Amino acid sequence: MGARRRDIRATRLGRFVRGRRPDRNLLRRGSDRVETAVLALLVIVFLAAAPFVALASGSWALATARQAQLAQRASSFQVPALVLKPEAPSGGWYGDLGAQARWTAHDGTVIIGNIPVPLGAAAGSTQWLWTTADGQLANPPLEDSQVTGQAHVAEGFSVFTLAVLLTVTGLVTRWTLNKRRMAAWDTEWRSTGPRWTTRA
Repeated sequence: MGARRRDIRATRLGRFVRGRRPDRNLLRRGSDRVETAVLALLVIVFLAAAPFVALASGSWALATARQAQLAQRASSFQVPALVLKPEAPSGGWYGDLGAQARWTAHDGTVIIGNIPVPLGAAAGSTQWLWTTADGQLANPPLEDSQVTGQAHVAEGFSVFTLAVLLTVTGLVTRWTLNKRRMAAWDTEWRSTGPRWTTRA
């Protein structure tokens, strides 16, 4: 069964390649040659443009993420918080728990509030927090691995987008050419059909 499927795929591939060979076959229409040329052009464009698109988008995403990282590092501060009263687990095997804690903001303000603490944190333990200058809780700045990760995602997405755009262009071209072929076949049949059919 597997060999038969491979034969069918090989036959389809062979038919696809044979239908697009630039030869002197008299049965090949002008639209077939146009379709072959467009397909070849789209493949060449993808192979030539993909590295540059990936490089450009990756550089842009890297610069944007680095700028965001620097802004986050400039506006957030890591401070120690003293756990005053941990809360009892609400159920489950994982996740952060809330606890009442006290910490001193970067501007010197002493703040008491609820913070997330890991399971098992006891009263009197110290937890490190990221806060704004006035002591409000903040997300930690982006790590270097996250910055490079965003660049890699941008590179892959840009190449994928380029492939989709070129594929859509090829499909639209094929649809347009098929529409013209059908119109040409209809015109030819109107002229040759009456000679092939007989009426009683």
